[in-house]
Amino acid sequence: MSGATSTARHLTFGDALTIGLAAMVGAGVFGVWGPAVASAGNWLLPALAVAALVAWCNASSSAQLAARHPGAGGTYLYGRERLSPFWGHLAGWCFVVGKTASCAAMALVAGAYLWPGWEKLVAVLAVLALTAVTFGGVVRSARVARGVVAVVLVGIVATLLLSWVLPPDPTLWTSRADPDAVSLPSAVGPASVLQAAGLLFFAFAGYARIATLGDTVVRPERTIPRAIGWGVAITLTLYAAVAVTLLVRLRPEGIVTSAAPLRDLAGGVSSWWALTIGVVAGLAALGALWALLLGVGRTLMAMGERRDLPAALGVTATAATGEKVPRVASLLVAAVVVLLVLVVDLRGAIGFSSFGVLLYYAVANAAAFTLRHEWRAGWVVPLLGLAGCLALAASLPLTSVIGGLVLVALGVGVWVARRDVPRRVSPPRGGRGPRRTADRPAG
Repeated sequence: MSGATSTARHLTFGDALTIGLAAMVGAGVFGVWGPAVASAGNWLLPALAVAALVAWCNASSSAQLAARHPGAGGTYLYGRERLSPFWGHLAGWCFVVGKTASCAAMALVAGAYLWPGWEKLVAVLAVLALTAVTFGGVVRSARVARGVVAVVLVGIVATLLLSWVLPPDPTLWTSRADPDAVSLPSAVGPASVLQAAGLLFFAFAGYARIATLGDTVVRPERTIPRAIGWGVAITLTLYAAVAVTLLVRLRPEGIVTSAAPLRDLAGGVSSWWALTIGVVAGLAALGALWALLLGVGRTLMAMGERRDLPAALGVTATAATGEKVPRVASLLVAAVVVLLVLVVDLRGAIGFSSFGVLLYYAVANAAAFTLRHEWRAGWVVPLLGLAGCLALAASLPLTSVIGGLVLVALGVGVWVARRDVPRRVSPPRGGRGPRRTADRPAG
C-alpha cells in the first residue's frame, strides 16, 4: 500500500504550478477585457485585484476540501458530504450552467480571433467539430495542455514587450473606435468595480484544478497551498501587465470597441504578428472549449447517474479508444452552447458563466467553513470567499443576474420534482454493475 501511494504521488510543486497555470492562463485573457472595461473604465486594475482575491479564497477552500474528500466530484461532492444533498445538487447545477456559458464564450473568442467578422459561424462550427472529437474518446493530455500554455505565455509576453519597445501608434485605437459608439461609464463607483471584477473572474476560473491534485502530488498539505498562492500571483501579475498595456496603448475606448484587443495590440507591432497572435488565441480558446465540453458532459452524466437529473443523461457510448463518453449529455451540451452562441454576445456569455461559477464556489466556501475547527484559516478564508462570491455575482450585469436566477430556480425545481425518484437503478443494458456516480467538474 505504501508503495502504491508513493508511486501515485509523483507530481512536484513545479508540476502542480504548471498544471494550475495551464488551467488559468487560457482563452479568458484574450476576451475578458472589453466587457470589464465597459463596466470599470480606467479602474480596471482594482477590479482585477478583487477578482484575484476571491479566486484565491475559493481555491484555498477547495484545496482543504479536496484533501479531506479525495473522491471525484468537486463541490458537487463537498456540498453533499459537508452540507446536504440539496447543496451538492445546486453546486452541480450551477457548475453546468456556468461552464456551459463558458463554452459559448470560448467559442466566440475563437471566432473573433480566427476569422473576424464571422465570429458566430466559426464558433458554431468549432462546437460541432469538437463535440464530434469528444465522441471519439480523444482528450487533451497534460503534456498538450502545458504546451498550449507555454505558447500562450510566450505570445502574450512578446506582444507586451514589443508594444512597449516600439514607438506608440496614435491611430491604434482611433482607427477602430467610433466615438459615437463608445460607451464608457461616466462615473465609476464600488458597484462598477465589483461588476468588472465579476466579469474578470471568468479569466481566473481554472485555478481550482490545482486543488484536485491532492492524491498525485508530493506532500499535498504543503505543495497545494503553495502552488495555489504562486499560481494566482503569477496569473495576476501577467493579467495586470496586459491590463496596463491595453489601457495605455489601446485606451479604454479602443478596448471596449475591440472584439480581439490583444490582436489589435499586436497589430501595432506588425500585421504578421497580429495574425500570429490571432492564431495563438484561437487555438487557446479551442483547447479550452474542448476540455469544457467534455467536462460539462461528464458532470451531467454523473448527475444523471445519481438521479439528480434525468437518467437519460447517464447514457454513454463506447469510443474507438474503449473509453466511455457521455453521449446524450454531450449532445445536449452542444445544442445549448450553439443556441447561446447564436443569441448572446461575448459580454453576455461571460456574465452568465461568472454567475454560475461564482455560486458554485459559494457552496464550496460554505462547505469549507465546516472545517473551521480543523483548518487554522477556516474562520476567515471561507467567509471572505463566500461573501466575495455573492457580492460579485450580485454585481454582474442585470441580464446575467436575472437569467442566472431563473436558471437556479429551475435547478431547485428539478431537485424538488426529483427528490422522491429512487437514487439507484439497474445498470444500463450490457453493464455489469453501477458506474461511478460522480465525475470531477473541470475547473
